[in-house]
Amino acid sequence: MNGFPEGFLWGASTSAYQVEGAAYEDGKKASQQDIINKDSYEKFGFATAEIASDQYHHFKEDVALMKEMGFTTYRFSIAWSRVFPDGVGEVNEKGIQYYRDLIDELLKNDIEPIVTLYHYDLPWALVEKYGGWLDRRIVEDFAYYARYIINEFKDKVKYWTTINEQSIIVQYWTQKCYIPDEVLPDNQKRYQINHHMNLAQAIANKLVHELVPGGMVGAPLGYSPIYPLSCAPEDVMAMQNAQALRNDYYTDVYFKGHYNKAAQIYLEEHGLAPVMEEGDLELLADPAAISDFLALNNYASECAKWCPEGSKEISWSGVNRSGKKGEISGFETHPGFYEMCANPKLDTTDWDWAIDPVGMEYMLRDLYNRYNKPLMITENGFGAFDTLTADKKVHDDYRIHFLRENIKAVKRAIDKGVEVIAYCPWSAVDLLSTSNGVEKRYGLIYVDRTDDDPKQCERIRKDSFYWYKKVIASNGADLE
Repeated sequence: MNGFPEGFLWGASTSAYQVEGAAYEDGKKASQQDIINKDSYEKFGFATAEIASDQYHHFKEDVALMKEMGFTTYRFSIAWSRVFPDGVGEVNEKGIQYYRDLIDELLKNDIEPIVTLYHYDLPWALVEKYGGWLDRRIVEDFAYYARYIINEFKDKVKYWTTINEQSIIVQYWTQKCYIPDEVLPDNQKRYQINHHMNLAQAIANKLVHELVPGGMVGAPLGYSPIYPLSCAPEDVMAMQNAQALRNDYYTDVYFKGHYNKAAQIYLEEHGLAPVMEEGDLELLADPAAISDFLALNNYASECAKWCPEGSKEISWSGVNRSGKKGEISGFETHPGFYEMCANPKLDTTDWDWAIDPVGMEYMLRDLYNRYNKPLMITENGFGAFDTLTADKKVHDDYRIHFLRENIKAVKRAIDKGVEVIAYCPWSAVDLLSTSNGVEKRYGLIYVDRTDDDPKQCERIRKDSFYWYKKVIASNGADLE
């Protein structure tokens, strides 16, 4: 392959609660993910977030390893409850100092920070106070937090991403938010949470445009391209319906300033549409609130087929907890609209995620055709059961193959005119998977711990580490 464009950013990603640890250290208080992951440990044996990969104490070592790989960017998130332990009020100086030190260490090593303001870890104090994202008061509190962070780093951070994976939060709301049992039957609340997040991300966009000289901002969206199961017209229409509700419902807000009409009509007809207040739509449509780019978290493609009226409705997509192929717990169905299903043309990971690098190219070209806005990849990775050998090696050829084919797909899209800013696979180091603990590994760097025993969280370079180093050194030209 020819190399990527000059100035293309190469790096990888993490998120605060999945990598930092130090969950109750130096003034930090609990986030909802600290509570949710404690529950996951008790139910499934998956690690808590209390130590995670302990990057809080290893960040200089991790940045040195990133520098060794040749990173020119690193995408990470800031833990709201580390900076404002109660969500609002007085700043925790030790908490914000950690991020000052991290960003300075990155810049010292010529690594461009891409900062995510929110990655699932809402301060638990705000959940206790009014229910977190379920309550509209969260928008004002998020704005308070976002203004402080953006103003603090306005001279050091150019690229900002707002709220991570609103689409995934709607799909898997009990894993990404703390949802009381009495709220669970009310699926309208999924879309109410999303509306509050849309208002919050619009405010964050305006703040970046107001405060950051030359700053660029966009949402990091969990995005899977959707294919029809067959060329039958009913399946093709089901695909279009699924695209509207699962993808366009988010991207149209970011770039057009309004909700996708087909999806909104469907939600209204089924009593699922969010309640809005006067001025909400005007805020979303404000030119200063429109995103400059879209950050994409892509792992797989999806498949849809027609779902007849009268079928059982399932408003969620299943999850595989075991890591054994075929044990996904189910597929989302919307009678008379669409049903998600397995794609018989594609192999899957052990967790039933379709392996589809062609879908990467399809996604990039389709989104650029729709919106003509720059794109960046902020997550793309292969979760696997890695084996550490006796001589401390990790031979992850399966991960190298996955990343190689996805990078080729990104380059094919660029060669067709798509503007792509960065490629940041998930993840820089092994970390805590939201649904599957630490046994499901994604990192280029192995973190020696188990779900039950954090050990010393020793860092060990995987084969993919050395391969990615070569890729970056050649600006994407040498992928073999």
